[in-house]
Amino acid sequence: MNRFLHGHATHPDVRMALALAAAQIEAQRQEPGAAAEPTLGWIYLTEHFAPHGEALLAELRQRWPGVEWVGASGVGIAAGGVEYFDEPALSLMLADLPREHFRVFSGTRPLGGFAAHTAQVHADPGTADLAELIHDMSARTTTGYLFGGLASGQARWLHVAGGVLSGGLSGVAFDAGVALVSRVTQGCQPVGPLRTVNAAERNVVLQLDGEPALDCLLRDVGLAGVEPRAALPTLRQTLVGLSDAAGDASPSGARENASTRSAFDHMARRGAFGADTRVRHLIGLDPGRRGIAIADHAEAGMQLAFCTRNVAAARRDLMRICAELREEVEPESLPLPAAIALRHASLGDATAGAASGIAGAIYVSCSGRGGAHFGAPSAELAIVRHALGDVPLVGFFAAGEIARQHLYGYTGVLTVFRR
Repeated sequence: MNRFLHGHATHPDVRMALALAAAQIEAQRQEPGAAAEPTLGWIYLTEHFAPHGEALLAELRQRWPGVEWVGASGVGIAAGGVEYFDEPALSLMLADLPREHFRVFSGTRPLGGFAAHTAQVHADPGTADLAELIHDMSARTTTGYLFGGLASGQARWLHVAGGVLSGGLSGVAFDAGVALVSRVTQGCQPVGPLRTVNAAERNVVLQLDGEPALDCLLRDVGLAGVEPRAALPTLRQTLVGLSDAAGDASPSGARENASTRSAFDHMARRGAFGADTRVRHLIGLDPGRRGIAIADHAEAGMQLAFCTRNVAAARRDLMRICAELREEVEPESLPLPAAIALRHASLGDATAGAASGIAGAIYVSCSGRGGAHFGAPSAELAIVRHALGDVPLVGFFAAGEIARQHLYGYTGVLTVFRR
């Protein structure tokens, strides 16, 4: 795999924005070691340009014939170390992956017999059977690993997979010949212990660790004995971290459950959840049954911990996954031939930055994390760029993040392609 190429721009006129981004890409194609003829492209655009989706795609096809395009619109987009929010902007990335190693798909364009190892997915947040579609797509890959997110916007959104789409799920599948690594970063901090759901009815949790769920909630947030109505200001800031059942009643299940609690305790001490936790909103109380309502279906045996959004925890966890990705792509101890090859690659590539083993990256973050949540404009992406180097990176701020077979909230999903 050669270099990835990328460009981005903001401009009130959509054609001018595309021309500015395309000029950056064409300049990179003239540099030594540039990518061969591109075959796969990503486009992310802010909501301002969503009405121009069809025209944009037609222009992209004219500029780079033969390139397959995927992408989505968002309330914000990512481009290198920059975030664009509340302004007309777009971000592009091109790669020269061999065509036999990837397949673009959608509801009207099935995978067919393609041997998918993993897949990047985009989806319409209004799709009724979204959870089922995600699980089904995960089952169609040999690893079960998906990465991506839901298109976002105040009034209009779209996703792209060979065409401009609304509704459903689409993306690009990769076979085992495409080397990539992906990680999930959480943005919330536990405020209480990990608890086991003992009784639940659909989205209403009735009992945790043998006690009424509402009593556990009030105690964990430091309001034991307070009337639920008086506790509402605090509870509006409280979220729920939910994970699947750790095991059954067998001895092996008990060991699995103990292992899960140990891992949670370790992550909690560091002020973060693990990647197996999905953060959901607390949407109501049931004082009569001392229950709580959450924005997901709960089942007996699931693990649950109450949490709050936390900037410091989000920053620490983002730096952690960046370090893990960097280590996996470029371990400190490399065989001499590999070290020489990486050194030559970085010398011939002015934009490779410190992480010369990374060809390109995609970052999908929650729309509630971007912008001021990290303390300053583009602060979240600045952390990624500092850790990975000046590598080509595109992405967007989503209405929900997808990793493995799960739909997350308040997370970031960072995926890097090996050089």
